[in-house]
Amino acid sequence: MSFEFSTVRSDEHPAIAALLHGSLVHWYESKLRQGYRFGDSPDPFLIFPQVYEALDPGEAMVAREKEGGQILGVCFVHRRETHFAVGIVATLPDAGARGVARAMMQEAIKRAEAEGKPVRLVSSLLNLDSYSLYTKMGFVPRTIFQDLMMAVPEGGMTVQAPQGVDRVRVARADEASALADFEASLQGIRREKDYAFFLEDRVGLWKVWVSEGGDGRINGVLVVSLNAAMPMLGPGVAGDEAAALAMIWTALNELGGKSYVLLAPAAAAGLVRTLYGWGARNIELHVAQAYGDTPEGSGIVFPTFLPESA
Repeated sequence: MSFEFSTVRSDEHPAIAALLHGSLVHWYESKLRQGYRFGDSPDPFLIFPQVYEALDPGEAMVAREKEGGQILGVCFVHRRETHFAVGIVATLPDAGARGVARAMMQEAIKRAEAEGKPVRLVSSLLNLDSYSLYTKMGFVPRTIFQDLMMAVPEGGMTVQAPQGVDRVRVARADEASALADFEASLQGIRREKDYAFFLEDRVGLWKVWVSEGGDGRINGVLVVSLNAAMPMLGPGVAGDEAAALAMIWTALNELGGKSYVLLAPAAAAGLVRTLYGWGARNIELHVAQAYGDTPEGSGIVFPTFLPESA
Protein backbone atom coordinates (compact mmCIF):
# COMPACT_ATOMS: atom_id res chain seq x y z
CA MET A 1 0.00 0.00 0.00
CA SER A 2 1.14 3.55 -0.67
CA PHE A 3 -0.50 4.65 2.58
CA GLU A 4 -0.19 3.71 6.23
CA PHE A 5 -2.28 3.97 9.40
CA SER A 6 -1.73 6.21 12.39
CA THR A 7 -3.70 8.07 15.05
CA VAL A 8 -5.15 11.57 14.88
CA ARG A 9 -2.99 14.36 16.29
CA SER A 10 -4.70 17.10 18.30
CA ASP A 11 -3.61 19.74 15.77
CA GLU A 12 -5.34 17.79 12.99
CA HIS A 13 -8.91 18.26 14.17
CA PRO A 14 -9.63 20.99 11.57
CA ALA A 15 -8.24 18.76 8.82
CA ILE A 16 -10.39 15.84 9.98
CA ALA A 17 -13.47 18.08 10.09
CA ALA A 18 -12.74 19.30 6.56
CA LEU A 19 -12.30 15.73 5.33
CA LEU A 20 -15.60 14.60 6.88
CA HIS A 21 -17.47 17.58 5.49
CA GLY A 22 -15.92 17.33 2.03
CA SER A 23 -16.52 13.60 1.77
CA LEU A 24 -20.19 13.85 2.72
CA VAL A 25 -20.88 16.86 0.50
CA HIS A 26 -19.18 15.20 -2.47
CA TRP A 27 -21.02 11.88 -2.17
CA TYR A 28 -24.47 13.26 -1.41
CA GLU A 29 -24.19 15.90 -4.13
CA SER A 30 -22.79 13.61 -6.83
CA LYS A 31 -25.19 10.75 -6.10
CA LEU A 32 -28.33 12.42 -4.72
CA ARG A 33 -27.94 16.14 -5.40
CA GLN A 34 -28.23 16.68 -1.64
CA GLY A 35 -24.84 18.09 -0.74
CA TYR A 36 -26.59 21.16 0.67
CA ARG A 37 -27.68 19.10 3.68
CA PHE A 38 -24.22 19.45 5.20
CA GLY A 39 -23.84 23.22 4.88
CA ASP A 40 -20.98 25.28 3.53
CA SER A 41 -18.58 25.12 6.47
CA PRO A 42 -16.68 22.19 7.97
CA ASP A 43 -16.67 23.83 11.41
CA PRO A 44 -19.68 21.87 12.78
CA PHE A 45 -17.78 18.65 12.06
CA LEU A 46 -15.11 19.56 14.61
CA ILE A 47 -17.41 17.96 17.16
CA PHE A 48 -16.44 14.50 15.87
CA PRO A 49 -12.68 14.57 16.54
CA GLN A 50 -13.23 16.62 19.70
CA VAL A 51 -15.74 14.21 21.24
CA TYR A 52 -13.99 11.07 20.07
CA GLU A 53 -10.56 12.17 21.28
CA ALA A 54 -12.09 12.81 24.71
CA LEU A 55 -14.13 9.59 24.74
CA ASP A 56 -11.75 7.20 22.97
CA PRO A 57 -8.29 8.80 22.92
CA GLY A 58 -5.96 7.25 20.38
CA GLU A 59 -8.61 4.97 18.85
CA ALA A 60 -9.37 7.01 15.72
CA MET A 61 -7.54 5.70 12.66
CA VAL A 62 -6.26 7.81 9.79
CA ALA A 63 -4.79 6.61 6.51
CA ARG A 64 -1.83 8.74 5.42
CA GLU A 65 0.28 8.90 2.31
CA LYS A 66 3.64 7.31 3.07
CA GLU A 67 5.25 10.16 1.19
CA GLY A 68 4.21 13.57 2.48
CA GLY A 69 1.80 12.37 5.17
CA GLN A 70 -1.40 13.67 3.54
CA ILE A 71 -4.52 12.36 5.28
CA LEU A 72 -6.51 10.22 2.84
CA GLY A 73 -9.18 8.88 5.15
CA VAL A 74 -10.39 8.54 8.71
CA CYS A 75 -12.20 5.76 10.56
CA PHE A 76 -13.50 6.17 14.11
CA VAL A 77 -13.19 2.94 16.09
CA HIS A 78 -14.77 2.38 19.51
CA ARG A 79 -13.61 -0.49 21.72
CA ARG A 80 -16.26 -1.48 24.27
CA GLU A 81 -16.71 -4.24 26.85
CA THR A 82 -18.71 -6.49 24.53
CA HIS A 83 -17.88 -5.34 21.00
CA PHE A 84 -16.10 -2.95 18.69
CA ALA A 85 -18.12 -0.27 16.94
CA VAL A 86 -17.13 1.58 13.78
CA GLY A 87 -18.35 5.12 13.24
CA ILE A 88 -17.84 7.38 10.25
CA VAL A 89 -15.56 6.01 7.55
CA ALA A 90 -14.62 8.87 5.22
CA THR A 91 -12.03 9.31 2.49
CA LEU A 92 -10.95 12.08 0.17
CA PRO A 93 -13.07 11.94 -3.00
CA ASP A 94 -10.05 11.21 -5.20
CA ALA A 95 -8.88 8.42 -2.86
CA GLY A 96 -11.98 6.31 -3.34
CA ALA A 97 -10.45 4.03 -5.97
CA ARG A 98 -7.36 3.24 -3.90
CA GLY A 99 -9.05 0.91 -1.43
CA VAL A 100 -8.52 3.23 1.54
CA ALA A 101 -11.95 2.64 3.11
CA ARG A 102 -11.67 -1.13 2.75
CA ALA A 103 -8.18 -1.13 4.25
CA MET A 104 -9.33 0.88 7.28
CA MET A 105 -12.27 -1.47 7.81
CA GLN A 106 -9.97 -4.49 7.56
CA GLU A 107 -7.76 -2.96 10.25
CA ALA A 108 -10.80 -2.33 12.49
CA ILE A 109 -11.91 -5.95 12.05
CA LYS A 110 -8.39 -7.15 12.80
CA ARG A 111 -8.38 -5.23 16.10
CA ALA A 112 -11.75 -6.70 17.09
CA GLU A 113 -10.83 -10.26 16.16
CA ALA A 114 -7.66 -9.98 18.25
CA GLU A 115 -9.93 -9.53 21.28
CA GLY A 116 -12.54 -12.05 20.16
CA LYS A 117 -15.25 -9.41 19.77
CA PRO A 118 -17.80 -8.69 17.03
CA VAL A 119 -17.89 -5.45 15.06
CA ARG A 120 -21.04 -3.34 14.83
CA LEU A 121 -21.96 -0.28 12.79
CA VAL A 122 -24.90 1.72 11.48
CA SER A 123 -24.73 2.86 7.85
CA SER A 124 -26.89 4.82 5.44
CA LEU A 125 -29.18 2.79 3.22
CA LEU A 126 -29.02 5.57 0.65
CA ASN A 127 -25.27 5.04 0.28
CA LEU A 128 -25.10 1.79 -1.66
CA ASP A 129 -21.34 2.16 -2.02
CA SER A 130 -20.75 1.79 1.72
CA TYR A 131 -23.55 -0.77 2.03
CA SER A 132 -21.90 -2.90 -0.64
CA LEU A 133 -18.46 -2.51 0.94
CA TYR A 134 -19.65 -3.65 4.36
CA THR A 135 -21.74 -6.59 3.17
CA LYS A 136 -18.96 -7.80 0.86
CA MET A 137 -16.66 -7.80 3.89
CA GLY A 138 -19.06 -10.03 5.81
CA PHE A 139 -21.28 -7.60 7.70
CA VAL A 140 -24.88 -8.78 8.02
CA PRO A 141 -27.72 -6.20 7.87
CA ARG A 142 -30.12 -6.20 10.77
CA THR A 143 -32.45 -3.46 12.03
CA ILE A 144 -33.61 -0.74 9.65
CA PHE A 145 -34.00 2.74 11.10
CA GLN A 146 -35.99 5.71 9.85
CA ASP A 147 -34.23 9.05 10.24
CA LEU A 148 -37.10 11.19 11.49
CA MET A 149 -36.87 14.98 11.61
CA MET A 150 -39.12 16.63 14.18
CA ALA A 151 -39.66 20.38 14.36
CA VAL A 152 -40.69 21.45 17.86
CA PRO A 153 -43.02 24.48 18.18
CA GLU A 154 -41.55 27.53 19.93
CA GLY A 155 -43.40 26.88 23.18
CA GLY A 156 -42.71 23.16 23.29
CA MET A 157 -44.86 20.20 22.32
CA THR A 158 -48.45 21.02 21.46
CA VAL A 159 -49.62 17.42 21.10
CA GLN A 160 -50.99 15.72 24.19
CA ALA A 161 -48.36 14.15 26.42
CA PRO A 162 -48.33 10.34 26.20
CA GLN A 163 -48.79 8.12 29.20
CA GLY A 164 -45.72 7.71 31.35
CA VAL A 165 -44.24 11.21 31.15
CA ASP A 166 -44.73 11.50 34.90
CA ARG A 167 -42.22 8.67 35.30
CA VAL A 168 -39.50 10.34 33.21
CA ARG A 169 -36.70 12.10 35.07
CA VAL A 170 -33.17 13.40 34.54
CA ALA A 171 -30.48 10.79 35.13
CA ARG A 172 -28.35 11.08 38.25
CA ALA A 173 -24.61 11.59 38.06
CA ASP A 174 -23.93 8.20 39.68
CA GLU A 175 -26.10 6.11 37.34
CA ALA A 176 -23.65 5.28 34.53
CA SER A 177 -23.26 1.66 35.62
CA ALA A 178 -27.00 1.16 36.13
CA LEU A 179 -27.77 2.60 32.69
CA ALA A 180 -25.14 0.39 31.08
CA ASP A 181 -26.57 -2.64 32.87
CA PHE A 182 -30.06 -1.78 31.65
CA GLU A 183 -28.93 -1.50 28.03
CA ALA A 184 -27.02 -4.76 28.35
CA SER A 185 -30.12 -6.53 29.69
CA LEU A 186 -32.00 -5.68 26.49
CA GLN A 187 -29.38 -5.31 23.78
CA GLY A 188 -26.62 -7.62 24.95
CA ILE A 189 -23.98 -4.90 24.61
CA ARG A 190 -22.33 -2.86 27.33
CA ARG A 191 -20.71 0.58 27.11
CA GLU A 192 -20.51 2.11 30.57
CA LYS A 193 -17.86 4.65 29.55
CA ASP A 194 -20.37 6.25 27.17
CA TYR A 195 -22.91 6.85 29.91
CA ALA A 196 -20.22 8.14 32.25
CA PHE A 197 -19.12 10.50 29.47
CA PHE A 198 -22.65 11.82 28.93
CA LEU A 199 -23.25 12.34 32.64
CA GLU A 200 -19.91 14.09 33.17
CA ASP A 201 -20.81 16.38 30.24
CA ARG A 202 -17.29 17.71 29.74
CA VAL A 203 -17.19 17.68 25.93
CA GLY A 204 -20.20 17.98 23.66
CA LEU A 205 -23.24 19.09 25.73
CA TRP A 206 -25.59 16.31 26.77
CA LYS A 207 -28.70 15.60 28.79
CA VAL A 208 -29.77 12.12 29.86
CA TRP A 209 -33.39 11.16 30.50
CA VAL A 210 -34.51 8.04 32.36
CA SER A 211 -37.90 6.35 32.39
CA GLU A 212 -38.95 4.26 35.37
CA GLY A 213 -41.59 1.57 35.50
CA GLY A 214 -44.29 1.34 38.12
CA ASP A 215 -41.89 -0.67 40.28
CA GLY A 216 -39.31 2.13 40.22
CA ARG A 217 -36.89 0.21 38.04
CA ILE A 218 -35.31 1.74 34.96
CA ASN A 219 -37.20 0.87 31.79
CA GLY A 220 -35.68 3.41 29.42
CA VAL A 221 -32.81 5.81 28.85
CA LEU A 222 -32.51 8.52 26.20
CA VAL A 223 -29.52 10.77 25.65
CA VAL A 224 -30.00 14.17 24.01
CA SER A 225 -27.25 16.12 22.29
CA LEU A 226 -27.74 19.81 23.08
CA ASN A 227 -24.86 20.87 20.83
CA ALA A 228 -26.03 22.91 17.84
CA ALA A 229 -23.66 20.92 15.63
CA MET A 230 -25.44 17.64 16.44
CA PRO A 231 -29.19 18.16 17.14
CA MET A 232 -30.15 14.54 17.78
CA LEU A 233 -32.03 12.37 20.22
CA GLY A 234 -30.03 9.26 21.05
CA PRO A 235 -28.46 6.99 21.86
CA GLY A 236 -31.31 5.41 23.72
CA VAL A 237 -33.01 2.15 24.58
CA ALA A 238 -36.40 1.37 26.10
CA GLY A 239 -38.22 -1.69 27.29
CA ASP A 240 -41.30 -0.86 25.23
CA GLU A 241 -42.81 1.76 22.93
CA ALA A 242 -44.68 3.48 25.75
CA ALA A 243 -41.50 4.22 27.69
CA ALA A 244 -39.77 5.33 24.50
CA LEU A 245 -42.53 7.77 23.57
CA ALA A 246 -42.66 9.21 27.09
CA MET A 247 -38.94 10.00 26.97
CA ILE A 248 -39.07 11.37 23.42
CA TRP A 249 -41.97 13.69 24.24
CA THR A 250 -40.29 14.90 27.44
CA ALA A 251 -37.01 15.58 25.64
CA LEU A 252 -38.66 17.39 22.72
CA ASN A 253 -40.83 19.48 25.02
CA GLU A 254 -37.67 21.20 26.29
CA LEU A 255 -36.41 21.91 22.77
CA GLY A 256 -38.95 24.50 21.64
CA GLY A 257 -38.18 26.20 18.32
CA LYS A 258 -35.61 23.58 17.30
CA SER A 259 -35.57 20.67 14.88
CA TYR A 260 -34.19 17.34 16.05
CA VAL A 261 -33.46 14.01 14.38
CA LEU A 262 -34.20 10.58 15.84
CA LEU A 263 -33.30 7.21 14.33
CA ALA A 264 -36.38 5.09 15.04
CA PRO A 265 -36.59 1.35 14.33
CA ALA A 266 -38.91 0.89 11.35
CA ALA A 267 -40.37 -2.28 12.89
CA ALA A 268 -41.69 -0.29 15.88
CA ALA A 269 -44.84 0.48 13.93
CA GLY A 270 -46.86 2.04 16.74
CA LEU A 271 -44.01 4.31 17.78
CA VAL A 272 -43.34 5.46 14.21
CA ARG A 273 -47.04 6.08 13.60
CA THR A 274 -47.24 8.20 16.75
CA LEU A 275 -44.17 10.21 15.74
CA TYR A 276 -45.77 10.84 12.34
CA GLY A 277 -48.74 12.21 14.24
CA TRP A 278 -46.36 14.55 16.06
CA GLY A 279 -45.17 15.90 12.70
CA ALA A 280 -42.09 13.75 12.11
CA ARG A 281 -40.90 13.33 8.52
CA ASN A 282 -38.45 10.93 6.95
CA ILE A 283 -35.14 12.33 5.74
CA GLU A 284 -33.06 9.15 5.32
CA LEU A 285 -32.80 5.45 6.20
CA HIS A 286 -30.04 3.65 8.09
CA VAL A 287 -29.36 0.01 8.87
CA ALA A 288 -27.52 -1.67 11.73
CA GLN A 289 -24.98 -4.25 10.60
CA ALA A 290 -22.82 -6.73 12.47
CA TYR A 291 -19.68 -8.72 11.73
CA GLY A 292 -19.38 -11.81 13.90
CA ASP A 293 -21.69 -13.19 16.56
CA THR A 294 -23.62 -10.48 18.36
CA PRO A 295 -26.98 -10.60 20.20
CA GLU A 296 -30.18 -9.75 18.32
CA GLY A 297 -31.38 -7.65 21.24
CA SER A 298 -34.85 -6.74 22.45
CA GLY A 299 -36.75 -3.59 23.30
CA ILE A 300 -36.65 -0.33 21.35
CA VAL A 301 -33.24 1.05 20.45
CA PHE A 302 -32.24 4.45 19.09
CA PRO A 303 -28.73 4.70 17.62
CA THR A 304 -27.12 8.04 16.89
CA PHE A 305 -24.39 9.66 14.80
CA LEU A 306 -22.40 10.73 17.86
CA PRO A 307 -21.09 8.67 19.47
CA GLU A 308 -21.46 5.74 17.09
CA SER A 309 -20.52 3.18 19.71
CA ALA A 310 -23.47 0.77 19.61
